[in-house]
Amino acid sequence: MVMAQSLFIALKQQHPDCHIDVLAPAWSLPLLERMPEVRQGITMPLGHGQFDLRSRIRIGRQLRSHHYDQAIVLPNSWKSSLIPFFARIPKRTGFLGELRRGLLNDVRKLNKTLLTMTVQRFVALSLPDEASQPPTYEFPKLTITTEQQLNVCRKFEITGADFIEIPHPSALLNNLGGSEEVVPIVSKILALCPGAEFGPAKRWPIEHYAAVARQKQQQGWQVWLFGSDKDKAVAERINALSGDICRNFAGNTSLAEAVDLLSLTDAVVSNDSGLMHVAAALDKKLIAVYGSSDPGFTPPLHAAAEIIDLHLDCSPCFKRDCPLGHTRCLTEIRPEQVLAALDT
Repeated sequence: MVMAQSLFIALKQQHPDCHIDVLAPAWSLPLLERMPEVRQGITMPLGHGQFDLRSRIRIGRQLRSHHYDQAIVLPNSWKSSLIPFFARIPKRTGFLGELRRGLLNDVRKLNKTLLTMTVQRFVALSLPDEASQPPTYEFPKLTITTEQQLNVCRKFEITGADFIEIPHPSALLNNLGGSEEVVPIVSKILALCPGAEFGPAKRWPIEHYAAVARQKQQQGWQVWLFGSDKDKAVAERINALSGDICRNFAGNTSLAEAVDLLSLTDAVVSNDSGLMHVAAALDKKLIAVYGSSDPGFTPPLHAAAEIIDLHLDCSPCFKRDCPLGHTRCLTEIRPEQVLAALDT
């Protein structure tokens, strides 16, 4: 969803007056709300892999009243093309796949040699079929308001005295209590994002995360842990190994709250995960640790993001678990490498 913002930006550049609505899973709507190019997110009630033809017909009919001019279908599945078809949207654009001709009437052939990155494939669908490839693209940029930052700080009882650096996004917290006095300056904030939905072969060892946390805490930084409910146990182990010095938000926030909290941090260390892309779109100093996945295919979209990848002969293998049983692509990335990257 974060990478899709580059498509939305491209559409706005080509058609400044266009209205962009996005049909997407409910969990992703907070991200869309933080993309100024998007007019509204529309909840897609069907889950991944769920067919339910009757519901797709119903949703398509409900969308007819919007009189959309074009639908751009990012998934390559046959079923993802049904709703735009039933909505009778005149131009239905997407890549050829799963016998979608007829459902789509602006069908593109995907040249994986030219379009090597996911973001390139998304943006290419905004352009005429005859446009030169690969396309140029803008980086995603999520917009967080002062009100959103204040709300999340109130909820989690974060005060202005928790921060350093002026100007800093969190300087707004000076007024949390209604006072306009300058607050004490204490520390910078490092965010650690140790989760990876895909599997263990994308997760940097918890011992390494704990070592980074300890070192940065000794340098006067605060350390915040982020992740979904599935990452809660991993985050708790990192915190325990580091001596309970971290503020652990993993499993305790909504996605919207996690995004708004990340906007207050100074630097982020992350596996190849959704939060990595969020951090890049928030313009954070980002150290991205890669193991089984390919940083050339789905890199963090930020010019200053630093990718740490050992380029072993066995990687990227794109496996959930290391097929060789050693996960050297991750274990041999030492905490010292990440700490050095944070200090540059």
